[in-house]
Amino acid sequence: MRKIRKGDEVIVLTGKDKGKRGTVLRVLEDSLVVEGVNRVRKAVRPNPMRGTQGGFQDKDMPIHVSNVALFNPAAGKGDRVGIRTLEDGRKVRFFKSNGEVVDA
Repeated sequence: MRKIRKGDEVIVLTGKDKGKRGTVLRVLEDSLVVEGVNRVRKAVRPNPMRGTQGGFQDKDMPIHVSNVALFNPAAGKGDRVGIRTLEDGRKVRFFKSNGEVVDA
């Protein structure tokens, strides 16, 4: 079970985008693509077969999973996440600071 999943709201802990919040768009092996974080300007070649124009395009690049933390709305900041097994056998994620369950 992954501690950070697609659709989670995360906050960046280190790097040029420190303090930014965003939603996880994709989860790769050990990195994440977060909306609006680690944005670069890429040159794109025109492709008449697809009907795309050339030029520059802004693109979100992956950021390592260790550089982000799951955003805790109760605390208003990033928090560490643990995994707990409930009485009915389900595994759920919870915030380490207050023990609140992330996914109900």
